Amino acid sequence: MEIQRKTAVQGRGLTIHREGELVWLTFPSLEETGIVRHLFSTRLGGVSEGFLSSMNLSYTRGDRKENVDENFRRIGTVLGRDMSDFVCTDQTHTANVRRVGYADKGKGIVLDKDYRDVDGIVTNEPGIVLSAFFADCVPLFFVDPVKRAVGLAHSGWKGTVRKIGKGTVQTMTEQFGSRPADIVAAIGPSICGDCYEVGEDVAGQFRQIFSDREEAKEERERIHGRFGQRPLLTDRGNGKYLLDLWEANYRVMLEAGIPADQISVTDLCTCCNPEFLFSHRASLGKRGNLGAFLMLQEG
Repeated sequence: MEIQRKTAVQGRGLTIHREGELVWLTFPSLEETGIVRHLFSTRLGGVSEGFLSSMNLSYTRGDRKENVDENFRRIGTVLGRDMSDFVCTDQTHTANVRRVGYADKGKGIVLDKDYRDVDGIVTNEPGIVLSAFFADCVPLFFVDPVKRAVGLAHSGWKGTVRKIGKGTVQTMTEQFGSRPADIVAAIGPSICGDCYEVGEDVAGQFRQIFSDREEAKEERERIHGRFGQRPLLTDRGNGKYLLDLWEANYRVMLEAGIPADQISVTDLCTCCNPEFLFSHRASLGKRGNLGAFLMLQEG
């Protein structure tokens, strides 16, 4: 299978891991903090069938529960954890971030969630697998190696324009005393700026929130050669635009105070790689869900 990687990205890209049929991705920068285990799934190595094949991680896409359970079990094996250690988001494209702990373990998989409208979760308790799900939207990873805290967020266009990445950093600061300057972050596989077409309604919201002020331009010039030089919106005419969510979330992380050299940006587009990663746009909605997982290790 040929995998299309993008160019001109910040950070050192993603590492591809294989064990039998199971394939998953990690960011070297997060691994190098030495305090977390994490992965981003691909659609390879599970037991789901048909358009859900094979590593579908959603109970709401028409899959058999036994298949999804087995897929989670396999992900848990890679992380060295049980299914009861996962805590899931309740994704409704909000900018809401929730602190989770041991009392939340298993929610979304072996237990019902008792919270709603939560697209970001944070914790400083080891052994809890923060879990969020994707099929074009942007996964955001946050690791604070000083205060030993982690965060994970689901950022579609609504979450991005509402700056859920910045909200996740602020929640870590409020809950754990994290300093943005200490946080190592990553923007995970999702739809790229060459594939994501939006209308004037969405483009207008991004123009309003992400205005290219002179100081913003100067900041991008200061980090010359790094991600941050790309246009956020590209006009295609007839009221259509290409929107770069990687660029937008990178700017959100900079605004939150995370240093540029501590932000890694994906080089894999879900829509460009529909045989490797689930993509809502590429499949016209006939797809499963990918998963992002992040766990603080025992100290």
